[in-house]
Amino acid sequence: MHWITASLIAAFFLGCYELFTKLAVRDNAVLPVLFFSTVCNAVIWTALMTFAAARPGLLPAGLTVAPLTALQHGQLALKSTIVAASWVCTYFAVKQLPMSLASPIRATGPIWILFGALLVLSERPTWLEMAGVATTIASFIGLSFAGRKEGIHFHRNKWVLLLIGGTILGGLSALYDKFLLSRMGYSAATVQAWFSIYLAVVFLPIVIGWKFRWWPRNSFQWRWSIIGLSLALLVSDYIYFGALRNPAALISLVSSLRRASTLVAFTGGLVFFHEKNGRQKLPAVLGVLAGIVMTVMG
Repeated sequence: MHWITASLIAAFFLGCYELFTKLAVRDNAVLPVLFFSTVCNAVIWTALMTFAAARPGLLPAGLTVAPLTALQHGQLALKSTIVAASWVCTYFAVKQLPMSLASPIRATGPIWILFGALLVLSERPTWLEMAGVATTIASFIGLSFAGRKEGIHFHRNKWVLLLIGGTILGGLSALYDKFLLSRMGYSAATVQAWFSIYLAVVFLPIVIGWKFRWWPRNSFQWRWSIIGLSLALLVSDYIYFGALRNPAALISLVSSLRRASTLVAFTGGLVFFHEKNGRQKLPAVLGVLAGIVMTVMG
């Protein structure tokens, strides 16, 4: 599968993941949702690795997890730690913000990734890619004006700032993904399997603290959307990691394409959650997507 096609398919499932996330955390405790969703993925990959060990050669190569050294385990544990910090910020923000605002804000991730790719990976965008970034920034500013109609002032709203922080951490994780998959040569299955397992390990002490009320917290209600968000992310990440393994795939472009998920999440927010001011937000959302298209065409 071509890396551009793979990135767009990953974007669809990422949009579904964002909608399931909103369903799971709305009026619900965030930390148990994070923990149980990561446990679902960890269980799936543990079962696959157990099956592969018991019946060698029966699993497709794309699902085979390679043995790792202690240093390599540490590298994947570091990725899990970065993602855990990003998700804590993002999930709490998504719980409080309308999906039609939260998803476009998260779509600005490729901007941070592009800057990082310029500084760290020495990628060189074209003038059209830079124009795409400028368009995305302008659209983000336009989105902030639309948010004011709902009483959300971007520059002093703690949930917006938390979401931006989570997005920047997500961009750092994406740069690290490119390093692991392209430069270090990890397979998509190896990264995703151990990343999922270590992510559950990272969240375990946090959810224990939640369980024993080490801080004030909300009650938790199990919802099947937790399974939905887990499986949607599992599929999206697997396809996304496969795209990043292609040496021709620039992380700045793959991330931009993947953020076409905004259209799925924005539409779902209006249809399923009946969010307000969709018409006022639409130009800014289309501007974000236009910036993505310009980046890809560049």
